[in-house]
Amino acid sequence: MFVSFFPQPKLFFSSVVVWVLAAILFWFFGGEQLGALFGLPPVAEGVDKIIGVSLFWSKPFLWFYIYFAAVVLIFYGFWAWYRPHPWRNWSILGTSLILFVIYYQVQVNVAFNDWYGPFYDLIQKALGTPFSTTPGDFYSQLATIMWIALLAVTVGALNRFFVSHWIFRWRTAMNEYYMANWERLRNIEGASQRVQEDTMRFSTTMEDLGVSLVGSVMTLIAFLPVLLHLSQNVTELPIVGTVPYSLVVVAILWSLFGTTFLALVGIKLPGLEFRTQRVEAAYRKELVYGEDDVGRAQPPTVAELFRNVRKNYFLKYFHYLYFNVARIFYLQIDNIFPYIVLVPTMVAGKIKLGALNQILNSFDQVRSSFQYLVNSWPTIVELISIYKRLRAFEATIHGEPLPEIDRRFVERQAQEADPA
Repeated sequence: MFVSFFPQPKLFFSSVVVWVLAAILFWFFGGEQLGALFGLPPVAEGVDKIIGVSLFWSKPFLWFYIYFAAVVLIFYGFWAWYRPHPWRNWSILGTSLILFVIYYQVQVNVAFNDWYGPFYDLIQKALGTPFSTTPGDFYSQLATIMWIALLAVTVGALNRFFVSHWIFRWRTAMNEYYMANWERLRNIEGASQRVQEDTMRFSTTMEDLGVSLVGSVMTLIAFLPVLLHLSQNVTELPIVGTVPYSLVVVAILWSLFGTTFLALVGIKLPGLEFRTQRVEAAYRKELVYGEDDVGRAQPPTVAELFRNVRKNYFLKYFHYLYFNVARIFYLQIDNIFPYIVLVPTMVAGKIKLGALNQILNSFDQVRSSFQYLVNSWPTIVELISIYKRLRAFEATIHGEPLPEIDRRFVERQAQEADPA
């Protein structure tokens, strides 16, 4: 699954983590200021933020683009020299481009959040004091957000287009790798399905989960400092009273609670999804054999196989029932949770409408990022089940023991072929 697309995966991904951490640390401990040597200094303290689309070609942003490109090219050059791989352009440069665009989209969300403050303060001023504002003030603010939104839509659409191509290249790499080892794989149960369908499902699921995961991590990096700054206005929480950095603490604790709670409730789902694929494959395979062999797909055999399908689905329906009740219940409370947290602050009149909307949006961004597992759990379950099926291919190619459930299937086939 990985060696087909990435060079020496274990070392490669370890080096990615080390290199990324080194690049981030260097950026925060001198790299950002280094741009001043090239006429691209960071934002000076006390200077108002740029609100609008011009933010994205301001000097600090231009320096970050150059820095990011340099970090990527150094990493690419090393791996191109150390372990050349036929898919390195897509797996390294393509992945880097996707990461950059996701970071860009997160910064667009930050720009939206910065716009909320002055815009909603303008609304509050207009509603509180008639004729204290002009139509031009509002049109100017709306034009600003329109340009930011247009940029977000354009970049987002182009990124989805590129990610789709990137994912299909990964599927192509897997397909070529498995077919090169087909003689050793063809006897695995459902081999054709695993090469055709499972690689397709793995790639499309990775597209959804991978982009969401990276986006969640980058959103945390971008919005935690914003939420930390906004916590200065929210010093008191319901019941517990005064808490330092209240919004950050509450967002983390609430999200960790939801993630842990739903992971425990849905702990049986990955195994059930895997067994669903197993019984469906066995049923389908018998029907395929029955197309050419009159002795196969006889009513007793087909009935037994379909009973296994029905039994597994009914069991899965039951477990999804209580999981969905727990998940929906948590998410419904989650919708009003920020307002519960902000009740003492709103009653005390410590924040204006603009700051309130900035807090709500930032809190929602951070909370949603921490709740990645909560929101993606059904898809993660599906990916785990696909991984288990493809893992049998990996075991066969590398001469490793088959996973337990595959061994049981092979043993059952041997018993059916030789009842004695």
